[in-house]
Amino acid sequence: VYALCRPSGHHAYADMGGGATYLNNAAIAANHLAARLGRVALIDVDVHHANGTQSHFYARGDVFTVSLHRDPHDYWPYLIGYAGETGEGAGRGLNLNLPLPAGSDDETYLAALETACRRIAAGAPAALVVSAGYDAHVDDPSAGLALTEAGFRRIGGRLGALGLPTLLVQEGGYNCDTLGDLAAAFTDGFEAAHGAGG
Repeated sequence: VYALCRPSGHHAYADMGGGATYLNNAAIAANHLAARLGRVALIDVDVHHANGTQSHFYARGDVFTVSLHRDPHDYWPYLIGYAGETGEGAGRGLNLNLPLPAGSDDETYLAALETACRRIAAGAPAALVVSAGYDAHVDDPSAGLALTEAGFRRIGGRLGALGLPTLLVQEGGYNCDTLGDLAAAFTDGFEAAHGAGG
């Protein structure tokens, strides 16, 4: 399923909005799925750290959260999204942050994505929620990373290869000239790999 949402939601906490987001669509979906199916994985591929999403599940044991994003040491949201944040209590070890250097290209990103996908597969979740942001593109005004359209196709393909029941939730992406093509490339890659059974 693809949820075409605006505004994006991954910066929204349970008790407050953030980053111009008000409802955390991916977190709401993951919470709903976990209550019905058991263990769920949620991966965020937006250029910004999924700070709101992390807050929802940081101390829970039923949702494994992953965020690939521009390193927050010099990029918004600055105060959260570091590799040492791994969860607490029942959620210890179930939060994975993969911060990336400014201007990271497709190959750097895909290497980090492989780490994420291996961890997701090892947890054998019943379903996957993907926060699909397109603002890591080289021509996005967010100016954080330097992914290409081909890179987004490969990201979608790698996530599709997990072979899980999946909800894709649209997050950021602010270049109206490229956004449609990026979403199409991502979903084409996902469908080709998912339909092939990995």
